[in-house]
Amino acid sequence: MKKLFTLVLGLAAVCAVSAQEAETKENRWKFNGTVGLNAAATGMWNWAAGGNNNVNGVASTKLRLLYHENNMAWETNLDMEYGLSWIDQEYDALQKTSDKINFNTKFGWEFHKTWYLTVSAGFQSQFAYGRAYDGTELFDPIISKWLAPSYTDIAVGIDWKPNDIFSIYLSPVAGRLSTAYVGGKLDDKSRTITYPDGTLVYPNGLEQELKEKYAVWHYTVLDEQTGEIGKAYDKNLRAELGLSLKGSINYTYKDLKIITSVGLFTPYSWNKVDVYQDADGKLYKNLGNDSQNFDNMTHIGYLDKNRRFGNFDVDWDFAISYQFLKCLQVSLNTSLKYYNGTLIEKFDKDGSSLGKAERVQFKSVIGLGIGYSF
Repeated sequence: MKKLFTLVLGLAAVCAVSAQEAETKENRWKFNGTVGLNAAATGMWNWAAGGNNNVNGVASTKLRLLYHENNMAWETNLDMEYGLSWIDQEYDALQKTSDKINFNTKFGWEFHKTWYLTVSAGFQSQFAYGRAYDGTELFDPIISKWLAPSYTDIAVGIDWKPNDIFSIYLSPVAGRLSTAYVGGKLDDKSRTITYPDGTLVYPNGLEQELKEKYAVWHYTVLDEQTGEIGKAYDKNLRAELGLSLKGSINYTYKDLKIITSVGLFTPYSWNKVDVYQDADGKLYKNLGNDSQNFDNMTHIGYLDKNRRFGNFDVDWDFAISYQFLKCLQVSLNTSLKYYNGTLIEKFDKDGSSLGKAERVQFKSVIGLGIGYSF
């Protein structure tokens, strides 16, 4: 995987030079981006305050291809990042710190000055396994992987694009496919993994674990009269039709580059039906009649898993970099996400679980290293 990522970075650099040389006089094609490798190392010897020796590295690339001719405009963006950290400790010495694949492309026809009728497509996922590291000899559970999750968006809408720097795209017809794909062999193997005390790491298999985490499951009716329902994990994807709004800025001033994008998505669903759980663990949906009694049951959510119109999924990425001495670069990259239905477990200081819930996800990376902007 590291070799593949290194190859992609190398190809990106070659393509950058080739694209600049092949640029036509009409300036129809524009290709720009940033390729960088940030690294840091910390060494300690008899350090009273404590700590561990460590080495960190993050490779990243942000590429942008533009085409404009007459009343047609095509824009493609690729944002990739992969980072590892080595910590001088007995367990979990090598840990993944960053992993991102974000691709999007849109083609528009200008029907009015700076206004485009646009078709777009996007894909988000990651390269490798993500694990819940605990720093002990215990097995570190897999919490994400390639295609688990992944998000594929296809949309038709209106794009306001006054220049190559700024864009706002509204799509009333936006489709989103969300996956949590594991595969039969890996899922079968996961059912045999145990902790030292014999407890299964994945009692129901890795596939069900990830589908539960990323809301790629659905309720099925077991009894129409009582309203008893159950969870089904027979599908590898969740398909939704909804409303999408995206904004982006890609600005370069001399050696300073700023790239930011915000994406919002809400599905066309209004199925807000209460779901309750009894003492035996059975689930019931609210039928809205007097035959049901929920006094001794626990309200655990809604039939639509909070994925209804007005509840927005949020994706916000921000990157700023400054290049100096031709090949050195200082950068700041941040990502904020909030997905309705995606459950994230939170722990107290003593290690006890505070439960799983929908939570804001945030990550930032500050780096100094080798970089090239074009």
